[in-house]
Amino acid sequence: MEKSTRNWESSNRKNTLQLGLWTAAWVISLAIATFGPIFIWNGNDSITIFALLVNLLIGIGMILVNIKHLKGLDELQRKIHLEAMGIALGVAVVLGISYSSLDTTNIISYNAEISHLVIVIGLTYLAGVIVGTMRYK
Repeated sequence: MEKSTRNWESSNRKNTLQLGLWTAAWVISLAIATFGPIFIWNGNDSITIFALLVNLLIGIGMILVNIKHLKGLDELQRKIHLEAMGIALGVAVVLGISYSSLDTTNIISYNAEISHLVIVIGLTYLAGVIVGTMRYK
């Protein structure tokens, strides 16, 4: 194996690991910010605001690491991921507005929750990456 290929694979592995760690940190900080006021600090607004700010800063870090990860991919992998992201964005906008409209017009008997949309976005992105990878193999 060529030395430059090994360096690229090592760098790609490092970027992927960093992205995984930042994503895990963001999810954990979101859980703390969401459930902390209920179970830990009894609704103290100052602590809640601080936890949300920490979550926001970690989220910004996660976005920056994601950009670095994308820049480190080869052209084909980048194309697959960007196509999957484009599809996920389209689904989020179209489905999100429709879902919200169902709630505001009281066609559905429950509140439209953002968590439902986040799950759909994640699954759409995952499916896009899998289909894209299979298509270009």
